[in-house]
Amino acid sequence: MKLLTHILFLALAVVLAHFNTNNSVLDRCQGLEMDAVAVNEEYIPYFFKGDHLFKGFHGKAELSNESFAELDDHHHLGHVDAAFRMHYENSSDHDHMFFFLDNKVFSYYKHKLEDGFPKDISEVFPGIPDHLDAAVECPKPECDEDSVIFFKGDDIYHFNVQTKAVDEREFKSMPNCTSAFRFMEHYYCFHGHMFSKFDPKTGEVHGKYPKEARDYFMRCSKFSEESDHVERERCSRVHLDAITSDNAGNMYAFRGHHFLRRDGDNDTMTADTIENAFKELHSEVDAVFTYQDHLYMIKDDHLFLYKVGEPHTHLDGYPKPVKEELGIEGPIDAAFVCEDHHIAYIIKGKNIYDVELKASPRVAGNERTIHLFENVDAAMCNREGVKVIKGNHFYHFMSTMEFVAGRSLPEQHRVSLELFGCDH
Repeated sequence: MKLLTHILFLALAVVLAHFNTNNSVLDRCQGLEMDAVAVNEEYIPYFFKGDHLFKGFHGKAELSNESFAELDDHHHLGHVDAAFRMHYENSSDHDHMFFFLDNKVFSYYKHKLEDGFPKDISEVFPGIPDHLDAAVECPKPECDEDSVIFFKGDDIYHFNVQTKAVDEREFKSMPNCTSAFRFMEHYYCFHGHMFSKFDPKTGEVHGKYPKEARDYFMRCSKFSEESDHVERERCSRVHLDAITSDNAGNMYAFRGHHFLRRDGDNDTMTADTIENAFKELHSEVDAVFTYQDHLYMIKDDHLFLYKVGEPHTHLDGYPKPVKEELGIEGPIDAAFVCEDHHIAYIIKGKNIYDVELKASPRVAGNERTIHLFENVDAAMCNREGVKVIKGNHFYHFMSTMEFVAGRSLPEQHRVSLELFGCDH
């Protein structure tokens, strides 16, 4: 009996050790080498590590077979070798996601495995080897023809989607990719927890690379010691939580534990932690708007009020419930005030509300439906109009009325490039 108890204890210890190790490893902010990266049909990046999957730029890992069950049914899912989304409108496989495991390929459409899959890689992509390192789609004209680029060690294969011809190339200036993906028309090769941006036709890497993946593709509270905080916040692909500008034209953009400030007089940018500048908040705001030289900062169900200055001054008595201050229940997705006006526009999901800030008590009224977005990440208003931010892009509207009543999206602009001047 004692021997049996001892054996069971040892077995339990092994299981717990494996469980703890696995969970500690699957913290992407500790620096992970991803097995594969692909963007789904809603442009959300999926990062694969072992038998787990990270969806988007933040959040915990989940088992890959919870989203793609058949990967485990047909093949013990130790890891995904490579993945990409076929995004060519002239292709019968448009918007299909392909996963490569050893010598097999799986094709999914809207998270459902296509009939007949999995198949041998050589059947679907003749001339492409098994046990790949990475794969990425490359539409025309970014490549000469609609193509998929496959990586295995030093070998690079350009696969023509229409003719199935294979062109082997040599990318001399690139490191060996452990995963690769296309995002916002740029191409990224991940190696370890670093990445390099490359030209898909030539493999040339321009600029200061490699860079730390956690600085640009993940929401982490701490970054590498070599991290350039201003460049990171300007160029990060993680969506903003909130954005506003004060009466002096200074812009504040909040993301996770950090924020970026652009000076209204000379466009100089500085980055800092929310903890340092707004210590009562600590981190991660939901919405921010400016009114009469005060920053109204909303987090969950509470509103924090700061007088703009150096340093910003937290007003006594705050935080207060959002319901008490604005007449609406939190949490809130976005909020903005247009310059000298006295109405705060509050966005929750598909609805927008007006709050007259001079009224007492304040009440959220004039509820309307936003037709162009299911939800937004952030919004701000200044003399140029309303900027609405969704993911890595923003949309410019001449007025709040145009934003609310609009039925067609205006031109899409890149947040990193056109708001913050990041050219890579």
